[in-house]
Amino acid sequence: MKRLAIAVSMLAIGVAGCGSSTPTNPSTFQVFTVQLLPANEVPPVANAENTGRGTAVITIHNDTNTVDFSISLNSFPANTTMTAAHIHPGAAGSNGGAQIGVPGIAGLVLTNGSGTFVANGVAAATDSATAASRVQAILAAPSAFYFNVHTTVNGGGVARGQLQ
Repeated sequence: MKRLAIAVSMLAIGVAGCGSSTPTNPSTFQVFTVQLLPANEVPPVANAENTGRGTAVITIHNDTNTVDFSISLNSFPANTTMTAAHIHPGAAGSNGGAQIGVPGIAGLVLTNGSGTFVANGVAAATDSATAASRVQAILAAPSAFYFNVHTTVNGGGVARGQLQ
């Protein structure tokens, strides 16, 4: 009887140790949908562009340390000209320096007050160590970062939203 108990115990230990040897693959990307509003800027936008709205879908790839941006803007005054768009560090109510910019958006004219813009594969930084550090910081605490768009009238930012 004792030998049977020992054999069963050994078998149980062996089975417990036989799990999948394939490690769980962490997601290689994270998608953030950000609602852009002039009231979220610090300070809030109080001029004619305060009617503008937008949505940014931001996909962060932690395997390549790159970012995809899909930006849709509407309700701006006709012929509003975009000058920049960035991810910044900063909690709601505070401002921070631009970290990851959207290339090619400068000069986009919202002829009828609306427009879309896409930029894929944007490097999070010019050197790989900084890019990896930025991506990991955003993924670790997304609400500590915000995205905003800038115009010729509102150079500091016209519509902003926190990453969630």
